[in-house]
Amino acid sequence: MSGERHNDLGKALRALRITSDKTAETVARRASMSPAKLSKIENGKTLPSVQDVDLILTALGISDEAKAEFLEAARGAATEETAWRELRRTGHWKHQHAIKAIEARTTLLRLFQGQLVPGLLQSAEYVSAVFSLPPELPAESKAKTISARLERQAVLYDRHREFHFVICEHVLRWRICPPPVMATQLDRLVSLSRLPNVTIGVLPLSRPMPDFPMTCFSMHDDRLVIVETFHSEITTRDPRDVGLYLSTFSRFDDAALHGDDMRALLEGIRDEFFRES
Repeated sequence: MSGERHNDLGKALRALRITSDKTAETVARRASMSPAKLSKIENGKTLPSVQDVDLILTALGISDEAKAEFLEAARGAATEETAWRELRRTGHWKHQHAIKAIEARTTLLRLFQGQLVPGLLQSAEYVSAVFSLPPELPAESKAKTISARLERQAVLYDRHREFHFVICEHVLRWRICPPPVMATQLDRLVSLSRLPNVTIGVLPLSRPMPDFPMTCFSMHDDRLVIVETFHSEITTRDPRDVGLYLSTFSRFDDAALHGDDMRALLEGIRDEFFRES
């Protein structure tokens, strides 16, 4: 990616901010980033992700129509992949705040998980165990990251938003935590599944798999997909990609258990953990 394209994108975002008559501090705060990061973006020293560009445009109050046109023009310059090592360097807790800002603007969140209990559904003990896995975060960063993830969960109680999760059964059996903690985590899933705006599906091991659960992903309305791999987080807005993930999610969801059948499966796994402990 050339320095010239860095500068072009940064200059365009800076021009929009000046036209909107907003200070850099105000825009940075609303976009869940530091003023220093915004300055680096505007001056072409840092190439923003598509996520960054979207958050900045929203902070500027750009209309949806103008935003769509600008994002389309920016796609060629903005990277759509962020390495986990980079997030570790800048602070995972900052990334949690960025995801919180995206979720706050999402009316319907669909999330498929074949690796961990979804972050929005995790108990405090489970969150702590996740961020204790290697490479473990430094103590201060870990505490901030756990706190930021738990803060995100308040959005579940906003009845103006809908949440649809599909989780593979093996995720609920993996020993991320000791058996008593895993049992408590499963109880939390049962409880949250009763919220009127939350749907939880579990893809049981006893049913044929409709596809390979190669990775986990979240869909924010029909406009944005965030995919997690071992080495990075990938963001896409391409309608073709969004359509692919929507159809993939639908296939997994069709094969999943819901409602009382799902809760019976969870309670059975929970009781196994209780007996073991």
